[in-house]
Amino acid sequence: MRRDVRILLVGDEGVGKSTIITSLIKESYVPHVQHVVPEVTIPPEVTPENITTYIVDSGCTPQDRPHLESEIRKAHVICVVYAIDNPNSFDRIPTYWLPYFRQLGVNVPVILVGNKIDLRGGEVTNEALEGEVLPIMSEFKEVDTCVECSAKVPLNVPEVIFLAQKAVIHPTAPLYDSRDHVLKRECVAALRRIFKLCDTTKDGVLDTAELNEFQSKCFDTPLQAQELEGIKEMVREHAASGVRDGGLTEEGFLYLHTVFIQRGRQETTWAVLRKFGYGEDLKLREEFLYPKFDVPHDCSVELSPFGIKFLTDLFQVYDKDKDGALNEEELDDLFSTSPGNPWVSQKFPETTEVNERGNVTLAGWLAQWSMTTLLSYKQTLEYLAYFGYPEEPRTSALQITRPRKAERRKGHSTRNVFLCYVCGAAGSGKTSLLRAFVERKFSEVYEPTKKMSSVVNTLAVGGTEKTLVLQEFGSRYEAETLRSSKKLDLADVIVYVYDSSDTNSFSYISNLRQQYSLDHIPTLFVATKADLDLALQRHEVQPDVYCRRLGLQVPLAVSVKNGAMAEVFETICSIAINPSAIPGGADRALSAAARLRMYVTLCTLVGGVGAGLLLVYRTFGRPGAFGSSWLGQWLSWFFGGGRREL
Repeated sequence: MRRDVRILLVGDEGVGKSTIITSLIKESYVPHVQHVVPEVTIPPEVTPENITTYIVDSGCTPQDRPHLESEIRKAHVICVVYAIDNPNSFDRIPTYWLPYFRQLGVNVPVILVGNKIDLRGGEVTNEALEGEVLPIMSEFKEVDTCVECSAKVPLNVPEVIFLAQKAVIHPTAPLYDSRDHVLKRECVAALRRIFKLCDTTKDGVLDTAELNEFQSKCFDTPLQAQELEGIKEMVREHAASGVRDGGLTEEGFLYLHTVFIQRGRQETTWAVLRKFGYGEDLKLREEFLYPKFDVPHDCSVELSPFGIKFLTDLFQVYDKDKDGALNEEELDDLFSTSPGNPWVSQKFPETTEVNERGNVTLAGWLAQWSMTTLLSYKQTLEYLAYFGYPEEPRTSALQITRPRKAERRKGHSTRNVFLCYVCGAAGSGKTSLLRAFVERKFSEVYEPTKKMSSVVNTLAVGGTEKTLVLQEFGSRYEAETLRSSKKLDLADVIVYVYDSSDTNSFSYISNLRQQYSLDHIPTLFVATKADLDLALQRHEVQPDVYCRRLGLQVPLAVSVKNGAMAEVFETICSIAINPSAIPGGADRALSAAARLRMYVTLCTLVGGVGAGLLLVYRTFGRPGAFGSSWLGQWLSWFFGGGRREL
């Protein structure tokens, strides 16, 4: 919401623009004022809306024209003042002033201000005023409202400024079509979404408890029983289907806001919209969708217990048939408060656990969100906003893990969600491995991987449940990923897949490892198609020797076609939890005991050599006795005085 408002007063000569401003400031009538009074600043603490307000006067003579046009372009709202005793000043509003604003390309709210009502008896006549102004408002949509005042009495002068402020802070135009007297489409869509979020039981009615929760959220106070009954009665009289089973229906909710706006209380509707994250354009604000959440380098993001509970409750509410899974219709209903299913391009729910009918289970639903949070936590924050997560700024739904490098040094990870890159040559069986992970049937038909593909599932490892994400790439995306140190830092494990029946398959992954710096990532080699004849790989060493030289586990031989894949996925997850499988790690990461043994051995060796040399020296008895060769001279120096002189 804007924190300042610039109000410009325009009108014909003598209508009282300057007098209105001085009467407001002095709180009394000033009979003689200058032609154009200086700009006035009203500090936020003295305004009901708590905003800084600038009030600008203007003249309408030819000499004033440059200043007038400049101020019109800077104004947030324009008050067109006319005099009650001068009908011509009113007639010039639709014939001169409003077309003039349009000619300048200015589109801001306009307030029509009738001054000098003291000359008509000092009474505001709303009926007559509406009769005169409605034709203008119908033709010029920028006209927000009209008000009559008297700068001399004074009367209604603060109301002029208040309405001008409200026209900027709580504009009617985005909400209401004054020509057709209905809510605008964007406003209806926003209010329908809010209604659905507040209808926690999803029965199409806001009952007393839900209405009080809504009232407390938006206005920090519950409704009194008498107030609630009064609202229901008013809605029931004008919208027969607006009340059902003692609660407010969506139709009744929309009618209520229509009445608020028609009665000039659009600030009530705006308070509701802003509380639910909407901006002036009736779209969810960027800062609302993506609250600040800083993630340190080498850390990942997971769902917190609060986030898991919220998503679990959401699943259960929309599981209308209570079968423990969401079918297509239930998923569409769940995503109705958002732009839609964010995983359509991923062919969800093919990416996660489903039941025998192909409907996503609760475990699959949570696993999918765990994967989304790991790969793009901003998308999770965005959708938590669409779903109506109860706390702001929603960051309590997420938690940041410890850095991967720190956990690898300790040899144990405390995280719950792990990312595994699956690399290998075309046709090596990567896709089949991913499909097996989410328990999809083996397919004999080969389809090359054209873009990145991800699947997720949960595993019980060491008595705890962990979530594992497997990600494979087409040849284009594989090179792009392995070339990026930033993307490599996201991986907990790399699985190298080769076809054990293809003589050239292993060379591909060996070349990958030579081409890119991958030795810092825990590694597992998997030999697929174990049901076929084993082929001798065209490589300088065979895969098992290659792995032993790196200090790694020999390749796991699997057959996706014949099933029994649990060991592979458990091994991958175990490596992620205990990240000791670093290529070459056996050579580089000696234990403290091993280093101590090496030190003792070296000292013993050096000590033995030194003792032998000393024995030789004593045998010959004097320096120079070793002869004149360079070795003799060095021994004489070493056991003689030369060494001590250094």
